[in-house]
Amino acid sequence: MRILIPNHFPLEGSGSGIYTQNIAREITKKGHQALAITPAHDVQHGYPFEVRSILFTPDGSDDETKYQLPFNFPCFTTHPLSTATFGDLDDSQRQAYVQAFQAAVDLAVLDWNPDLIHAQHLWVTGYAAHKAELPYVITAHGTDLMGFRKYEDWKEMALEGAHNAQTVIAISKQVARDTKELYGIPEERVRIVMNGFDEGIFHVMSVDRSRVLARYGIHKEPEHLITFVGKLTEFKGVDVLLDAARIYERELGDVLTLIIGDGALRTQLEEQAKRLGLEGVHFLGHQPQPMVAEILNSADISTIPSRVEPFGLVAVEALACGTPVIATNEGGLPDFVDERVGALVDIDDSTALANAIISEIQSNSKEVKGPFAAAYALKDFSWSGQVDKMIEIYEEAL
Repeated sequence: MRILIPNHFPLEGSGSGIYTQNIAREITKKGHQALAITPAHDVQHGYPFEVRSILFTPDGSDDETKYQLPFNFPCFTTHPLSTATFGDLDDSQRQAYVQAFQAAVDLAVLDWNPDLIHAQHLWVTGYAAHKAELPYVITAHGTDLMGFRKYEDWKEMALEGAHNAQTVIAISKQVARDTKELYGIPEERVRIVMNGFDEGIFHVMSVDRSRVLARYGIHKEPEHLITFVGKLTEFKGVDVLLDAARIYERELGDVLTLIIGDGALRTQLEEQAKRLGLEGVHFLGHQPQPMVAEILNSADISTIPSRVEPFGLVAVEALACGTPVIATNEGGLPDFVDERVGALVDIDDSTALANAIISEIQSNSKEVKGPFAAAYALKDFSWSGQVDKMIEIYEEAL
């Protein structure tokens, strides 16, 4: 099969971008062909499948040397390469955005001849797939549902794309419930296929914690290491983790907290950490996946303090590295995080989060739960197995 995969975000820096990258890679490994269409600031190379870039300008200026849209690509929340939102686009920019995606999909249908389109997000990509008049399925990632609730001007296109898809793939039970309710999709056309992780990158490995930390200018190895990986945006709850750090730093003593990721709230969160007098919190910014895997292997605990979390791929990636996860009892996280691999706490409860971190550290959770966590992730969330389920859905759609 030849599968065309348009996405609203680049292949790096967002959950759906990594999702697209891994699906395309696994499809290729299994003897099929994949073509990804994504926004970017420059033409993308180096992937084991073809990538076509819709070019945007990060500073809003037009570069006459190459065709690109004279504004940055919009997001549902934020992205390391863009803080623009779909609500920021004016009428002419919105029209140009939709036309760019439609033109890219139409050209790929004409000259690449796909059998099926697997659109990412219940948004413009689904609309473009419908207009291309090929069989198509759509993955609902959850942030698109946030956009549907928030950005009125985009709803009509989102609904048209969603209602004409053969199947809507939901990444968690919560996303499936919300998709059926918000978009009016019949239950028989919604299938749950949870996210997978790249086992070639995220796995248990022997790492030197001091060497990993030294890469980021941290030259004192702590007794305990806590991590957060994700966008620095309001719904990720990093402010709650910082409030919790004030408690667990006092209780645990020699502890570091690494914040991996970037976003619109970085300066605000750095100011919060300073105001709270946190001595062990370090903001590392966005990091490549292999570096993230080494950090997760070095950590004792990884945290997901999200207020909203459609799935939580970073939790699976941490488990695959043998690192227990403390997450909120929200969205897709309770589908796979439990006391066997970590702990769940309520959202916006910094005291409960701190106490859970302290408890897991003091009970030596990394040694006790880590081996099971790694085996559990590999068994239930490898991309190879998840893509096998998607290929069945493709075949049904065809």
